[in-house]
Amino acid sequence: MRCTGYCTASSYDIPRLYQFLQVAGTSQLFRDVIHTQPKDGNKRDIFYFPYGVVLFWGFTEDEEKNLLSNLRKFEREPLNKIEIDEFSFAYGDKMKIEEDEIILQKKDTLTKLAISYAIGQSVKLTVFEETISRTIDSSKHLPRELAVRGKIPLSRRETSRKMGEIFLERNFINLHTEIIDTPEFFWEHSELEAFYRRMIHYLDVNKRGELLNRRLNLLHELYEILGNELNHQQSSRLEMTIIILIVIEVVLALLRDLFHLI
Repeated sequence: MRCTGYCTASSYDIPRLYQFLQVAGTSQLFRDVIHTQPKDGNKRDIFYFPYGVVLFWGFTEDEEKNLLSNLRKFEREPLNKIEIDEFSFAYGDKMKIEEDEIILQKKDTLTKLAISYAIGQSVKLTVFEETISRTIDSSKHLPRELAVRGKIPLSRRETSRKMGEIFLERNFINLHTEIIDTPEFFWEHSELEAFYRRMIHYLDVNKRGELLNRRLNLLHELYEILGNELNHQQSSRLEMTIIILIVIEVVLALLRDLFHLI
C-alpha cells in the first residue's frame, strides 16, 4: 500500500479546512494537525499539517490527485512545483523501516500520525533545500566576479533584496519549530515518540536541518561582504565627486584671480 507525502503550499488554512472536512468525512484535530478518514468503510488515513504538507495512507495515486485538487482553495502561497515523498507500507510482527517500506505492527491512527510528522518535516525540508540550492546557484559567480573584476554586477538595491530573501528564509525555518524540532504532540503521547525518532533518523531530518542552516549562514555572510563592498564603492564615488568639485572650485578661483589681475 502507498504512503505518500505532498508539500503543496507555504501553509494551509487549517480552521476553514477542518470545517470543510467535517462534512466530507470523519475528522478530528490533534493540536493543529487534521486527521480524516473517508466514509467508504476502508480504514485509510489523511493527515493535514499547517505548514502545507498532507500525508495519505492507503490511497491510490488517482485518489490522491483528486483530493489534492479539492485542497487548493485552502492553500496559502501555493508552490509552483509540488514536492512528493513516496513510501510503501504493510503490517507485520514489529515496526521497521528499510528501502522506503514501512512495516507497522497494527492499524493504529496515532502510530501513523507519529510517522507522518517525520515524513511531513522531511518533505518540507526538501522544499527549503531546493530553494536554497537555487539561491546558491544564482549567487556562486559573485565572489569570482569580485575577485576578477574588482566589482560586482549587482546594484545596492539588488544586494539588499537578496540579503532580505535569505534572512526571511532562515527566519521561516527557525521560527517554524515544528519543522525542525520534536513536535509538541509528543509531550502528550511520549509512548509514540520512538516511532517518530526512527523515521526521523531514517530520513536524516536533523542533519539536513543543521546543514540547511549552515548554508543559509554562508549565503548571508556572502551578501554581507557584497554589501560592504558596495558601501566601499559608494564611498569611493563620493570621495571622487568631492575631489572633482574641489578641483572645479580651485580652477574657478584661479580664473577669477587671473582675470582680476588682467
